[in-house]
Order: sequence, then C-alpha cells, then structure tokens
Amino acid sequence: MSEVRVWVISEDPWARAGLATLLAGQGLEVVGQSPGEGEASGELPDVIVWDWAAQSEKTLASLAGLSDVGVPVLALLNDETEAARVLSAGAQGILLREDEPQTLSVAVRALAQGLMVLEPRLSSLLAFPQPQGETEPLGEALTPRELQVLHLLAEGLSNKQIAKRLEISEHTAKFHVAAILSKLGVESRTEAAVRAVQLGLLLL
Repeated sequence: MSEVRVWVISEDPWARAGLATLLAGQGLEVVGQSPGEGEASGELPDVIVWDWAAQSEKTLASLAGLSDVGVPVLALLNDETEAARVLSAGAQGILLREDEPQTLSVAVRALAQGLMVLEPRLSSLLAFPQPQGETEPLGEALTPRELQVLHLLAEGLSNKQIAKRLEISEHTAKFHVAAILSKLGVESRTEAAVRAVQLGLLLL
C-alpha cells in the first residue's frame, strides 16, 4: 500500500508532535504540522488529521473550506457532544481521542481512499454515508469467528491479545488472522481493516 500524505493540526504542540510521531510509526508520511487551520502550505496532503480541542464558528467555517478543496479531514474529538456539528461542517471522519492508535491509522487510510469513518459509539446518532463506487465482493465469506477476530484486529490487538479476549489459543488466533488476510486479498493487518471498511464488514 502506497504511503498516505498527512498534515497534522493541533493547538497543543505536544499533542501535535505526538500525533505526528504516531502516524509516522504506522507507515504514514507526515508532510507537515500546524497549530491551526489555514496554515498548511505547498502541495495538498491526502488527509488532514485535526486534533479538535474546541469548536467555534470560525473553525467550523475553516473545516468547510478544506472540504471544498477536496482534502478529507479526520477530526479527533474529546467527546461525542460536537460530533454532529463537525460532521455537518464537512469532516469525512470522526474518532474520539481515546481510540486505539491502530484505529487512527486505518481511519486515515480509509479517508485517503474516499471512504468515511465514524466512531462506533456515534453510529446511533449520525447517518453513516455509504462508500461511493463499486467494491469487488469477497470470493469467500468470513465466518462468524473470523468477523470477531477482524474487529479485534482493527482495534490493534496482537494475536496473543486476540486469543486472550476470545479465550482461544494463540495458534488458533494466528490461523484466523491468516485466513482473514487471504480471504480479503491483502498482506497486512492494516490493509485488512481498510478492505473490511470498503466491504462494509467493519465500521470504525
């Protein structure tokens, strides 16, 4: 999977640096950082990750402007209270800051492919838009157990952690992960999660 170019926005310099390091460690290319909207310069990134501490009419308008130029924005919120406003202003993705790091990288890659990402706890509050275009269906359906493993895999759990959560052996967990990768036609756990989102098997 080719590198996705990401710009990080956060008023907190520590949070900004931490996000940049985290994203780079997940194989994403961080092309810039800024403390606020309207400061990204040069070639447009594929995705903007916005650590959203507080919303105002000005920042909501800036978000709408980014949507107009075709740069998808993943907003990281402290809680669920402003999710509807941020989504309606043009964010293509919303996660909560407490989500797992693996979820963040999967969400960024999903946005770069034209999908939308919504934190699961918000699914009952907001309509989740369906991906545009056609996605090639699976040749072989995942079993119920494989779907369980897929969800844990997308949360960033290791084979050992998956085994403990499902009360199975680590060898069995590894077998399920290998079967999932094969059925989805991908080579990595991150690609599996992105592919699952495309197929509607996984809602981030």
